[in-house]
Amino acid sequence: MQMQNAGWCSRGLGLLLTALLLTGMAAAQDNNAYRSEVFGGYSWYSPGQRFGTTQVGGMNGFNVSSAWFFNRNFGFKADVGAYFKDRRANATTLLFGPVVKFPSENVTPFLHVLLGLNRMMPASGFPGNPEDKSGLGLAVGGGLDLNISEHWAIRAVQADYMWAHHNYAQAVGSRDIEGGRIGGGIVLKLGSLGPPPAPPALACSAQPTEVMAGEPVTVTGNASNFHPKATLTYTWTASGGKPSGNAATTRIDTTGLAPGSYTVRGTATDGKKASADCTTSFTVKEPPKNPPTISCSANPTSVKSGEPSTITAQAASPDNRPVTVTYSATAGRVTGSGNQATLDTAGAAPGPINITCNAADDRGLTATANTSVNVESPPPPPPQVSKLNEIQFKNKQKPARVDNEAKAILDDVALRLQRDADAKAVVVGYTDPEELKSKALAKKNANLAAQRAVNTRDYLVTEKGIDGSRIEARSDGTSAAKAEIYLVPAGATFDQAGTQPVDVSKVKAQPRTPAPPKKSGAKKKAAPAQ
Repeated sequence: MQMQNAGWCSRGLGLLLTALLLTGMAAAQDNNAYRSEVFGGYSWYSPGQRFGTTQVGGMNGFNVSSAWFFNRNFGFKADVGAYFKDRRANATTLLFGPVVKFPSENVTPFLHVLLGLNRMMPASGFPGNPEDKSGLGLAVGGGLDLNISEHWAIRAVQADYMWAHHNYAQAVGSRDIEGGRIGGGIVLKLGSLGPPPAPPALACSAQPTEVMAGEPVTVTGNASNFHPKATLTYTWTASGGKPSGNAATTRIDTTGLAPGSYTVRGTATDGKKASADCTTSFTVKEPPKNPPTISCSANPTSVKSGEPSTITAQAASPDNRPVTVTYSATAGRVTGSGNQATLDTAGAAPGPINITCNAADDRGLTATANTSVNVESPPPPPPQVSKLNEIQFKNKQKPARVDNEAKAILDDVALRLQRDADAKAVVVGYTDPEELKSKALAKKNANLAAQRAVNTRDYLVTEKGIDGSRIEARSDGTSAAKAEIYLVPAGATFDQAGTQPVDVSKVKAQPRTPAPPKKSGAKKKAAPAQ
């Protein structure tokens, strides 16, 4: 039992440590690391302790610990555990050691190595009347905390390999014990290792940054690092033009401004002590020649290869100049002119086709707009039935018995069905021509193929726990003393040609009793095949 506990602990701890390291490496860094933590919760302890010939077994209890961190990753932990087993023994642990954690926004995995006191308190009545013993104890493991707020977390799991040494006589009890503990609970996080709060800041931007005189400019301020519940007031001034309002967004009236660059200054305040400033600028341009404008759309926007799509453009000149529209595409062929054209997708590969609509006036000023048409991928091929494996029936005395060799094959089939939960299976039983070579054998083995299919199906259902509604039994003609197993994915159909369904309510499964041992002595006349 001690070796079993050690093996269980080493395997479980190895998986946990691997998961914690991967989680820690993949976690995003969180600047709000905490200074200390207090944990309390349930813990189950399997010490692997023996008194006489009696194993103590698993013990229910609780675990509390406190850790102090020197930086965001490394710290020191004190750990106390108490565990109880009615009418057998109680145990306590007092351990200390380093801990390393990997804090992130949502989870905090950790690892620790703890050394200290392990005390075992056996109940009266054990062979040899063992006394309470205290010895050296060791815990190596880790866990995973789920962060639910700034100060609270749920310890989803904590698992440790546990070792201890007690000075019992060998006949009285175990000296070196190996086991493990696992549990979880609540974590209270205190203090902070993060940087000091960033000072209030204000960023502002002007849209558009270039205007003609008389066109408005919108300036927007984006405040950060203020108290989230504070009500901010904004003040705007400009070196030219007239700002309005005290909200986060203001409009600058540029009427009458001469061409040039102008600066806008903003201030955000919470009405107390916190405030921040920002500046941005805009330019009043000389009156330019206005290029044409154009918009472009496709209908439909998704087609099958070979289907057409209509491209529509709306083009105009702000200066009332004549405008010419042309089209180009990254695949297919566009035909037509003016405000409408047709995209021919014949031969185009699946994926998006980008269409550019070009507008040009008689002064050479241009504008473009883009749209796209998606050529759909052909549908995937339907799922197909595949043969998973087959088993042989070699027992002449019990020709439909599923033997141990067949069990190993069927265990793999069961794993596949458990993995592909939407799939079904078909078991087809066969007979060997030699089993039907005479009228007597043909009569005797008339249902042998069906019986093989039913016995194969029964093993998967009764011994591997596969839902019987997912496995169909069928029989076929002569081939060999075997049963074939086919996987039928969701959406696929098994080709039933040449096979017959087996009514499992009439053909009952035979129990898998082992073949009787051969008797020594004089040879007897062989019994007829069953």
